[in-house]
Amino acid sequence: MSRTIIQHGTVVSLDPEIGQLEDADILIEDGEIVEIGAGLSAENAEVIDASDHIVVPGFVDSHIHLAQTQVRGIAGDWSLMGDYFDDMLGNITGLYQPEDMYLGGLFGALEKLYTGTTTVLDWSYPNTPEHAERAVDALQDTGVRAVYTYGPPGDDAATWWFESDVGLPEQQIREFDAEKIRDDDRLSLALGLRGPDFCTDETARGDLELARELDALATLHMGAACWPSSVYGDDYQGFGCLEDMLGPDVNVAHGNHFAQEDIDHAVEQGVSFSSTPEVEMQMGHGIPVTEKVIEAGGRPAWGVDVCSDISGDMTSQMRIGLQVQRMFENQAVLEGDEEVTELQTTARDTLEMATIEGARALNLEDEIGTLTPGKRADIVMIRTDDFMTAPSHNPIQTVVFQSDTSHIDTVLVDGEPVKQDGELRNPLVEEEFDRFVASGERLIDEAGIDLE
Repeated sequence: MSRTIIQHGTVVSLDPEIGQLEDADILIEDGEIVEIGAGLSAENAEVIDASDHIVVPGFVDSHIHLAQTQVRGIAGDWSLMGDYFDDMLGNITGLYQPEDMYLGGLFGALEKLYTGTTTVLDWSYPNTPEHAERAVDALQDTGVRAVYTYGPPGDDAATWWFESDVGLPEQQIREFDAEKIRDDDRLSLALGLRGPDFCTDETARGDLELARELDALATLHMGAACWPSSVYGDDYQGFGCLEDMLGPDVNVAHGNHFAQEDIDHAVEQGVSFSSTPEVEMQMGHGIPVTEKVIEAGGRPAWGVDVCSDISGDMTSQMRIGLQVQRMFENQAVLEGDEEVTELQTTARDTLEMATIEGARALNLEDEIGTLTPGKRADIVMIRTDDFMTAPSHNPIQTVVFQSDTSHIDTVLVDGEPVKQDGELRNPLVEEEFDRFVASGERLIDEAGIDLE
């Protein structure tokens, strides 16, 4: 049995029964949190000193396309409908070879671990089964916990999008699940559904039925930009043909233009929403869905979305998403001719959206999301002895507002340190770096993307 003790940390468990503890220890055995308290000890345990550190659950990115990592820096001035659909989904994605999927996923996942994200939902467009296999190889080679989302191939938009009547490749997905996913405790399967925004009703329902047969999460891009209304006009009804099939195994990315009554119904049925505030505000998706989900009695999970555009750092999404929500809440008070005397959405709320709600969205809340005995030891340690984070009077506010990636000192997944003393421990960072850069250069060159 392997044992590790994290000692003398400020533990922000996010578990209401455990709370926040000063000078506390966490005992880990075989990747599981066994005990949290003071003065813990265990024979032959590896000791990690957490003095001058805040210890929090690993962040969860509930929606990202990791394969775009090697084309970073091309989409910072792109809109969704004017550029991204044409240049990324209609061009670059079709040029990916299996090794491009591997290299993008590898360095995307390494970035996530470096910045404190221990679990990701990787929404993938595998052009062939080999593309999907290499994408999963990348996740396994980094040690990240992941929900691999098998979406439609990315090399034939006419077949797979725009009122498509072609269902997801069932036999390929079944074989892939059996060979690559089921026996790996850190991996689970999701299906990337197009939903009624992008395929026929019969196809949308069939894809969701397949996800349920496989006991896989169903995740959909829905309600972003003006795309739904441009197709359906006044007949667009939110979930449409899927309205009677909703449940906790359905996750919606974006959802900006859903009516409040659609959100109310979805939250009541247990549907989760993944908001990617930075990308949505830039690319023209619309106002983030956060306020509508909160109004319905739920909370969204945060995600990065497209790393061809922005950093994979989840603390940025925590801050941006929180402050945008506060802006709308405060403006509503001001428009009522009152002064803002109390903030409604808190720093703790946004941290929980990056941990607890992310875990719930991925159906992993029994395994991760809080520091709780019995859960897996996915843990992040954040320095408080730096001139930018000290003194830490309120640990949660330090994490949300003062810390950045330079303060994320140690990261554990399943109790294994993947980053320690500020450095990733994976030798692939250096071994595959040149191939990673060359992959991005080739894709951009072949796609003819204008970088000026």
